[in-house]
Amino acid sequence: MTKDLKKYIISFIIATLIFIISLVLTIKYYNKLYTRNINGSLVTILDKINENNTINEEEIVEILNSKDEYSSEFLLKYGIDDENSEIILQNVNIKNREYLFITLLGVVYLIILLVIIIIKHKKEEKKLKSLTKMIKKINFHDYALDVEKNEEGELSSLKNELYKTALVLNEQNSNLLKDKTILKDSLSDISHQLKTPLTSVNIMLENILDNENMSDEKKNEFIKDIYRKTSKINSLILELLKLSRFDADAIQFESKKCSIKEIIDEVLENVSVLCDLKNINILVSGAKNVSLVCDAKWQIEALTNIVKNCVEHSNDGETIDIYCEENDLFTKIVIEDYGIGINKEDIKHIFERFYKGSNSSSDSIGIGLSLAKVIIEKDNGYITVESEENKGTKFIIKYLK
Repeated sequence: MTKDLKKYIISFIIATLIFIISLVLTIKYYNKLYTRNINGSLVTILDKINENNTINEEEIVEILNSKDEYSSEFLLKYGIDDENSEIILQNVNIKNREYLFITLLGVVYLIILLVIIIIKHKKEEKKLKSLTKMIKKINFHDYALDVEKNEEGELSSLKNELYKTALVLNEQNSNLLKDKTILKDSLSDISHQLKTPLTSVNIMLENILDNENMSDEKKNEFIKDIYRKTSKINSLILELLKLSRFDADAIQFESKKCSIKEIIDEVLENVSVLCDLKNINILVSGAKNVSLVCDAKWQIEALTNIVKNCVEHSNDGETIDIYCEENDLFTKIVIEDYGIGINKEDIKHIFERFYKGSNSSSDSIGIGLSLAKVIIEKDNGYITVESEENKGTKFIIKYLK
C-alpha cells in the first residue's frame, strides 16, 4: 500500500468518525428534547387530573400540542427523576440499542468504502504499471502497443494519448529512416554527377598544361569542353541549392495575381536558344485572359524546366503545344510534346530526384522535373504526366484556387 493511499484512508476514517459521532450526538440531543417535551405534557395532564379528577380528549390534545415548560418538581414528588428515570418514555436499553445500531451502520459503511477504495486503487495501480510498461516499450522503439482493452477514465485517456504518441513516433522514425536512405542515395548521386565532369575537366587541363606543343585548335576544343562541363557542374550546384532551400523551408513565396501569358512569354524566352538549335516551334493558346495567383518568378522556373524537358525529348522540327484554361476551381496549364515519350517503367519515377529514364539525354542531371514539382506544389498546385513511347508526353498542371 502506497503512502498516498494510506494518507487518503486515514483522512477518510477520521472524517467518517467525526460524521458518525456528530450524527449520534445530534440524535441523542433531539431525542432528549423530544422526551422532555412528552414528559412535560404528561406532567400537565396529571396535574389537571389531580385538580379536577377528570380530563376530556380535547384538553389532552391541546396539552400535547402545547409548548409550555413544566416543572420537574411535580415528578420528583412521586420519586421520578425525568433526567435519569426509565419510566416516562425513557427506555435506556432501547436508546442504547439505537445508538449501537447507528454506530454499527457507520462502521459497516466505513468498511465498505475502504474496500471500494482499496479495490479501485489496485485497479488504478495496475493501469499505471501497464502505462509504465508502454512508456518503456516506446523508449526502446517498440511501438506495437495494445489498446483493444480500453475503458473510460483519465488513465484510459492517457493510454490513448500514449498510443497516439507511439504512432507519431513510429511514423517519424520511419520517415527518418527513409530520409536517411534518400540522403545517402542523393549524396551518392551528387557525388557521381560531380565526379564525372570534374575528372574530365582535370584530364583536359592536365593535357593542356603537359602538352606545350598542343595546337591552338585542340586547346580551344578542350577549353570549350571544359566550359560545357563546368557549366553543367554550376547548373547542378544551383539546382541542388534550390532544392535544399525548399527542403529546409527557407523560401517564402510572394503570391500575387499574375498573367499566365506574361509567365509563359518568359518561359519561351528562357528556352528560345534550345528551340532554335532543334528548330522546335511552340504554340500557345488560351493564355491571353487567364490569370494565376502565384510567385511568378518561381513558377517561371518550374515551367521552364518542364518545357525544356519537352524540347529535349522532341525530335528536330517538331511542335510543342501549351494551352491554358481557367474555371472556378483551378487554373490549368497543359504542356504537350510529340517526341520520344516515356516508357511505363520510367513514368512513375519521373519526378524523383536524380532519376534518369531510359530515354533521358546524356547531359540530363535528373533534378529539373523534381524541382518543378516542388515549386508547383508550393503554390497550391499539382502536376501529373501522361505519356506513350514514340507518341509524346503531356504534362498537366492544376493550380487550385
